[in-house]
Amino acid sequence: MLAMALAAGLRDSRGLPKPFPMLSVFDEGAFAPCPAPFNLAAHVLAAGAATPDKIALSILRLTGAERWSYARLISAVRGTATGLLQCGMEPGQILLLRLGNTVDFPIAYLGAIAAGIVPVPTSSQLTEPEVARILAQLSPAAILLGDGIACPVTDIPTHTAERFTGWRELPPSDYAMGDPERLAYIIYTSGTSGVPRAVAHAHRAIWARQMMMEDWYALRAEDRLLHAGAFNWTYTLGTGLMDPWTRGATALIPQAGTDPAQLALLMKRNDASIFAAAPGVFRQILKYPVPPLPKLRHALSAGEKLSEGIRDGWREATGAEIYEAFGMSECSTFISGSPETPAVPGTLGRPQFGRRIAVLGADSQPVALGAPGTLAVHRHDPGLMLGYLGAPAETEARFAGDWFLTGDQVTMTEDASFTYLGRGDDMMNAGGYRVSPLEVEAALAHVPGISELAVTDLGVKDDVRVIAAFYVAESDLDEDTLKAAAAEKLARYKQPRAWIRVEALPRNANGKLRRKALQDHVIE
Repeated sequence: MLAMALAAGLRDSRGLPKPFPMLSVFDEGAFAPCPAPFNLAAHVLAAGAATPDKIALSILRLTGAERWSYARLISAVRGTATGLLQCGMEPGQILLLRLGNTVDFPIAYLGAIAAGIVPVPTSSQLTEPEVARILAQLSPAAILLGDGIACPVTDIPTHTAERFTGWRELPPSDYAMGDPERLAYIIYTSGTSGVPRAVAHAHRAIWARQMMMEDWYALRAEDRLLHAGAFNWTYTLGTGLMDPWTRGATALIPQAGTDPAQLALLMKRNDASIFAAAPGVFRQILKYPVPPLPKLRHALSAGEKLSEGIRDGWREATGAEIYEAFGMSECSTFISGSPETPAVPGTLGRPQFGRRIAVLGADSQPVALGAPGTLAVHRHDPGLMLGYLGAPAETEARFAGDWFLTGDQVTMTEDASFTYLGRGDDMMNAGGYRVSPLEVEAALAHVPGISELAVTDLGVKDDVRVIAAFYVAESDLDEDTLKAAAAEKLARYKQPRAWIRVEALPRNANGKLRRKALQDHVIE
């Protein structure tokens, strides 16, 4: 990629990108178009089909591992596709995945896509009321339901593990090939309106991930990538599974419930060459002695900002660097540091080769280099979503001409390094999840004893933010009762970790809540 860019005059003699003169626009030309006909699952599993005996996945325990060869994985995926079709589903229909942190998740996800069915991965932490809202919005044709996972009683055909795991033994279905622009899968993200949004992605989204495989991971077929996240987290699903399999590499996933204290030992015992996690996991690992990791080339971080303290601590403990990436549910990651082009200290990194990115002002035009503005991704980025499902007006509201507005405020330098300045809205980031305060406030609006409520995230350490609820009441309320009320309606990652009673919420002269003022509060 770098040699191509130098030959085309798109990078300078140091190999760094050349932005447009004096404007905050990065455009090295669009990424190679996705071939057609195309199927996301077929693309992911093609390299593995050429190396059927190679280990595609190891589910790690300290006492051993559950191993899946590419042959076994592909057979399970294509058999699952057959099972879905045999139970009456048709290409284009929606399948809701209510599955736990097990291998069932990626097999069902790829099996649905292989058959042309549209899977909707959801967090196993969601409560019944949260799932009920998803069912009302999507009207899925079927549900795959894992043991112990919340799901309201419904007339929608629901298949449990006893049935869907048996599909893996069925004859393989053909891949449903077609237009790479057609709908492939849907993921949910918190919306600024307080209502989670269904983000629709095309089959071509996996094609676009080659940009991050080069300019974030430097991923090779011989790599063994250990991802510390759960199977059913989209960060794990993409970085930890889909991408290694696309390259014919080996994915390493710790079994559910693995203690962070064991992760470094698992890396060593399983010859992990790349480690990926959210910043909080790195912090947990560094609390314990880290053994020598001679096979580890580098680590990857995403989800929230990585502190310099963690970065320095990891380098000292392992001798390896952490490369950070920035992105969003609507476009995955598109700015990053990499082994070939490390990020300038204090910046997010640079756009991946093939991206088209700008910093826009209030007039929706690119600002001068160094000036603050809204980070925007070109409308024709192959990794960009198709739109918010069933919400065309809301989708178009996120665009300014040919640019998709992320809502993040940044500056861009001459070498195309981006510095993050904050969100242009009140979105919170806790534990790697973006959460709308409005969604949390709406869920807790009727808690007995609370007359007013406002939610924001607070920093408790340089690298840790938690969701805090500020409430107005006649007296302090029992915190256990408040936590129980939140647990009934909100997934754990959305629940406030701190409850703070105030005499009044800060408001401006027009009575509008000043949420930023709440962030001055210090948690003791």
